[in-house]
Amino acid sequence: MDINDKLNMTMLCDFYELTMSNGYFRNGMKDQICYFDVFYRNVPDGGGFAIAAGLEQVVEYIKDLHFSEEDIAYLRKRNLFQEDFLDYLRNFRFTGDIFAVPEGTPIFPKEPMLTVRAPAIEAQLIETYILLILNHQSLIATKANRVVRAAQGRRVLEFGSRRAQGAQGAILGARAAFIGGCDGTACTISDQLYGVPAGGTMAHSWVQMFPTELEAFTTYCKLYPNNATLLVDTYNTLKSGVPNAIRAFNEVLKPLGITKCGIRLDSGDMTYLTKKARQMLDEAGWTGCEISVSNSLDEYIIQDLLRQGAQIDMFGVGERLITARSEPVFGGVYKLVAVEEKDGTVTPKIKISENVGKITNPHFKKLYRFYGNDTGKAIADYLCIYDETVDDSKDLLIFDPEATWKQKTVYNFTARELQVPIFQNGQLVYKLPELKEIRAYCKEQVESLWDEVKRFDNPHSYYVDLSRKLWDIKYSLLKDNAGGNKA
Repeated sequence: MDINDKLNMTMLCDFYELTMSNGYFRNGMKDQICYFDVFYRNVPDGGGFAIAAGLEQVVEYIKDLHFSEEDIAYLRKRNLFQEDFLDYLRNFRFTGDIFAVPEGTPIFPKEPMLTVRAPAIEAQLIETYILLILNHQSLIATKANRVVRAAQGRRVLEFGSRRAQGAQGAILGARAAFIGGCDGTACTISDQLYGVPAGGTMAHSWVQMFPTELEAFTTYCKLYPNNATLLVDTYNTLKSGVPNAIRAFNEVLKPLGITKCGIRLDSGDMTYLTKKARQMLDEAGWTGCEISVSNSLDEYIIQDLLRQGAQIDMFGVGERLITARSEPVFGGVYKLVAVEEKDGTVTPKIKISENVGKITNPHFKKLYRFYGNDTGKAIADYLCIYDETVDDSKDLLIFDPEATWKQKTVYNFTARELQVPIFQNGQLVYKLPELKEIRAYCKEQVESLWDEVKRFDNPHSYYVDLSRKLWDIKYSLLKDNAGGNKA
């Protein structure tokens, strides 16, 4: 059986979402309007921010929500669901609203990157897939952005397909890495499907297939004279690899007037080898020859290589990027924050925990970002109730909700609401941007953050403030529900 021929992503849900949905149906709650927020609690790798990614795949999933007759037959065999509920699923479609921050937006803990307003069953059933997509792509986009920033303007390519967790991890991981700032990927299908530029030259096996290293290099240069990047560490980088590359360039490219070429190293002391290789290439007149490196790189190794004076023009980053190896779980959650009464009143809900970090911010909310008019830099994010507005023509006192004694006055700022409507009444109202637009937007928004927030270690804690009205509601719910009666 080909699993891809059988997959209906609507069935990619935790089974308890089906049992709860059946319970809502049996208790007359299927039409109860609910509000759920998607947010995360801790920045991966101890960083200062994360990058939102995966919204396009959420949109495609929502558009295709349905249960097939094969799905209905499977559920019937479980002997848990009555026929009227199965009939309901047979005609199931999403009819609610979704709001989200655009892909590429820097996001901070506990603020909603996506909000669902929908009837209870619809809102419940989509939880798993939404989290799966947003958690994975936001994690990889965040890691990629760290790697790209470490490279200090040098090109970074994603090289991790063969080490990814499954086909979707490779394909969508390459997409997310491009959003985070990578220039391209080795994954061909990601180029075909999403337009992530795919590229690559040769492996060690190419060199080994020929009688000599030189013949392997000259043959490749003849085949691809305008894209000749030669892997020089199959045998001995400095004694044969680089000299043979120079000879191949001289014999094949120079007569054609081609000066664009490159070498790649995949092993050894990258600082020492790239310095020596650069010297050898320059002395041979190939000053425009680019040096690229790969081999288990991450942001910290790249940072150290450049501090040591390594001569590198491009980094190929594989397993530690595509798997976010240093912290491979994003930790996004999907929590009920409000229900809507028949008269339209929105009633806030809160989850309380002995673990303070798991206490939720209740209510249907707006998320603003404040930018300084004098610097263009992001000052703080601001969460308020859906019916509140921010007047950025006046000074505003904000405080850190984790430490209310930390207060600051925001002045001379512009407030921008971050979430935008994606679906309304089940209809897509958002124009999905091109991937290159998302990448450019991400770069622009990351540049709007202060350098102190972008530090890899001990970054400055960015303000995510609650409005006084929202804080008062949260505090009231904490007091009222301390005994577990209403949460």
